[in-house]
Amino acid sequence: RSSPKPTKTQRKMNKIPLTALPSLLALCRLTQVRWSRYDPSYVEPEVNKELYRKPWEELTEEEKEKLELKAVQPIKAAPPSLSTSVFSENGVFVKTLEAIKRKQLEKYHKAPEDEKETIECNPYVIFHQALKNCQPIIGLSSITKGGKTYQVPVPLKDNRKRFLAMKWLITECRENKNRRMLMPEKLSQELLQAFNNEGPIIKKKHVLHKMAEANRAYAHFRWW
Repeated sequence: RSSPKPTKTQRKMNKIPLTALPSLLALCRLTQVRWSRYDPSYVEPEVNKELYRKPWEELTEEEKEKLELKAVQPIKAAPPSLSTSVFSENGVFVKTLEAIKRKQLEKYHKAPEDEKETIECNPYVIFHQALKNCQPIIGLSSITKGGKTYQVPVPLKDNRKRFLAMKWLITECRENKNRRMLMPEKLSQELLQAFNNEGPIIKKKHVLHKMAEANRAYAHFRWW
């Protein structure tokens, strides 16, 4: 029985001298490095807002030089791990969790012994469950058919559900908040109500579901 013919790759390897094999193997071990998309002229971003809030007279010479350079030089985009949001910078979310914990512990100590086991004191569990309770299952999409616009019920994706729940919570806290009440206090109040399936956010979700139920006759327009 004849031996199989060598492949094209095997024939090429046979032509390589033995002295070149170590360098070839070392080259195979190299990993590809992704180069930066930014030119060396780009400067690093400054995500600390306190630097921009300082008066010009209080800045050091180095800080003044940096600000002058950033006025004329291109700046790199900030990495996604850094955030200048007021919710992370001023600790609004941390203060909200502290307010939830304080309210639940106060409720726990005032409750009788047989009801203490049913009271949830972990603010993270309360936050995630409240956010889950606020998420709508189905939404409405405007579709034009025959010169008329219909509100067609469509199922929502997970990221859209979370977005609507968080948007409703923040909007409710900003618009219907007493001017003397702080944002963490109002947000903790809304989260506790949503945790118990109560409050305006849950009502808004039920209204959306009722509108989708009323327009179920137009559901077939989704595929048109």
